[in-house]
Amino acid sequence: SALAAAPQPAIPQDAAFVPSATGAAFRDAVASLSDYELYAEPDIAKALIAYYSANPDFIWISGTSLNSRAQDAVRVLGEAASYGLAPADYTVEVPAAGTSTTDANAQLKELVRFEMALSARVLRYAHDAQNGRVEPNRMTGYYDFPAKPLDLQGVLKTLAHTQEVRTYLESRHPQNAEYQALRVELEALQASAENEIVVDPKLLLKPGETSPELPKLLTLIARNLDDEMGGAYGEILSRLATSDVYVPELVPVIEAVQQKAGMKGDGVIGPRTVASLAGTSKADKLLKVEVALEELRWLPSDLGSPRVFINQPAFTASYIDNGEEKLKTRVVVGRTTNQTAFFYDQIKQVDFHPYWGVPQSIIVNEMLPRLRNDPGYLDRAGYEVTDSSGKRIPSSAVNWGAYGSNIPYSVRQQPSEANALGELKILFPNKHAIYMHDTPQKSFFQRDMRALSHGCVRLQDPRGMAAAVLGTSVDYIAEKLKHGHATENVTRTIPVYVAYFTAWPDLSGKVEYFGDVYDRDTRLKQALDATEAVRSPSS
Repeated sequence: SALAAAPQPAIPQDAAFVPSATGAAFRDAVASLSDYELYAEPDIAKALIAYYSANPDFIWISGTSLNSRAQDAVRVLGEAASYGLAPADYTVEVPAAGTSTTDANAQLKELVRFEMALSARVLRYAHDAQNGRVEPNRMTGYYDFPAKPLDLQGVLKTLAHTQEVRTYLESRHPQNAEYQALRVELEALQASAENEIVVDPKLLLKPGETSPELPKLLTLIARNLDDEMGGAYGEILSRLATSDVYVPELVPVIEAVQQKAGMKGDGVIGPRTVASLAGTSKADKLLKVEVALEELRWLPSDLGSPRVFINQPAFTASYIDNGEEKLKTRVVVGRTTNQTAFFYDQIKQVDFHPYWGVPQSIIVNEMLPRLRNDPGYLDRAGYEVTDSSGKRIPSSAVNWGAYGSNIPYSVRQQPSEANALGELKILFPNKHAIYMHDTPQKSFFQRDMRALSHGCVRLQDPRGMAAAVLGTSVDYIAEKLKHGHATENVTRTIPVYVAYFTAWPDLSGKVEYFGDVYDRDTRLKQALDATEAVRSPSS
């Protein structure tokens, strides 16, 4: 399941409260709430019972009314949508001023109900702000994040002894500039009154033909121009904005849009072209930003500096230091059948003229069919074959036809210009066996859609990235490469994020949007919606 455990009724009167003179009235009121059910996640229910057993007193009530802590907390919960959270997840029914009864016992019970409800929702908010609403590792093996423990009782203890409730709750959110930029973008999108432009999804238009749908399509293109395309085609789009004739001048514009979306760019407007443009609608941007905010909550609050940030949907890798993008290079990531995982780690080593240990999956699926007909292929192509004891044997001596999915041999490619890893690789040991590396297949970097590898991250500028993480120059890297196979450890702490964001701000705060190459946003949105539904037991 993609969801956290379904909320269970937390019944406070089940708690064995420690007798307390100051908390006697509070304890008695809790004990009398036999008809009160408060829905909360199991860990939150456990924390409530433990905290109020040890501390049978109000956090949110002074006298017979809400104190300033409660007022601040209710306001913060009410602003959840500004963080891309669902306000309904944190709704608390606030007692009317002066409460609705003159019966002191009934009044106290009403206040205790509110106390428990607000504490439960505040804890849910603190958890969601710090960790996100779904558990990513339970959704798919492509998500891999360490736990971010939250002391729920400690949250209540802190809130009971501070007047800075807003500051504390807001501090549970990621405190990086990227999160703030996405919030600004979300606010702008929510306030936008832009009319949605709907283009016929079955439109088929060839150069020279006429359609009333064309001006709408051109408006979508003009609205989403990046700087590069704006410089090349902005004037044409402005001049021909109302044209319903697909004139020759517009063909290069359509071809560029198609190529940017990973299509071959034939200039024929069809359903795929329309769909790629519709993917940048306001509704789609809202989805991408909401998902990006959730994903950022899975990462450390401080992303670190220096750091390497790989954004798979953008097909780019950046080296960022002191708030500046010192290097940005194109990358190739895993194809949809060999997806690159979303995780973070620490960069440890640069390996010059590396060997390539061929994964078993590639041996079985790609090499074995050829080896059955040509057993000596690996010997000629610069590969070494070793048996389970580590003894090297000729490829031609193996009866490859005797094996299926389990092959008792290891294969590695020797350093060479033809080596699949090129002239260097950058290691950050992880269970996914993913690393950054050079490649002899340079032509892939000229494509716009670059989900083409077996899962590792291929760099267009491997020397630049190696120099950056080693804190040295490209000339130094070139010199190292003159001397054969070698390794060099990275001595600084440099986190690397192998990330997946279809909405992501540049360092100026401008949010850019990218295609959902692995269709992960859709599944994550479904999990978020399911979480919201589970949290509303009455619906």
